[in-house]
Amino acid sequence: MTMTANKSSNYPQEVIDNMVSRYEAAPTRATVNELASEFSKTERSVIAKLSALGVYIAQAKPTKRPPQVRKADLVAQIEAELKVEFVSLNKAGFGDLETLLEAIS
Repeated sequence: MTMTANKSSNYPQEVIDNMVSRYEAAPTRATVNELASEFSKTERSVIAKLSALGVYIAQAKPTKRPPQVRKADLVAQIEAELKVEFVSLNKAGFGDLETLLEAIS
């Protein structure tokens, strides 16, 4: 697929074609890093050019914290383990519920 540049003196058409074809073959951050070093550009510059051409696919960002565990989920797990329904177990503290679940699992 041949993409055309919009008056870009930094990226000749041959370089654009090469970048696009290689990135489409392997759309990863490692490919961007290789292209940047090969063409003496910064990674951000290569990403910006691929984005402007509509080719770049943003990588998923990892979450900074683990998924939240709710007290209701802990109570449900405890009740399932013990095969007993507790009416007021929801009133117990989160730490106590975790300790109880670890003890019975």
